[in-house]
Amino acid sequence: MQCRSAPKQIGATLREARERQGLSQRRLALRARTSQDAISRIERGVESPTFERFAQLAQALGLRPALSLEPLPSLVARDELEVARALTPSERLREANAWNRVASQFALAGERARREGSPATRRSLS
Repeated sequence: MQCRSAPKQIGATLREARERQGLSQRRLALRARTSQDAISRIERGVESPTFERFAQLAQALGLRPALSLEPLPSLVARDELEVARALTPSERLREANAWNRVASQFALAGERARREGSPATRRSLS
């Protein structure tokens, strides 16, 4: 799935299906007992139809909608997840607390450096 918003993805899906069927927006609107403007708004992603409305439009195209779920991409490596899953809840809490302490120390060090005018914290004027 692309990084498009849900209404735009739904609209693009509807437009592609309509065009594959060789129908104009007006013809689809007549079949679905709605307006051409409503079809246009959905296809442009301006309006997000309910699933029932989308199913009605799909049926007017002679299609049946199908839902699917896909896993989201993970920012954590699979082997790291396996290690984390093997930890007990109390071990996970200890690990999280340790990382929170490290993050706090970095934040405090950054504040000190900015306050003291460290060269690393000065902004370049160029």
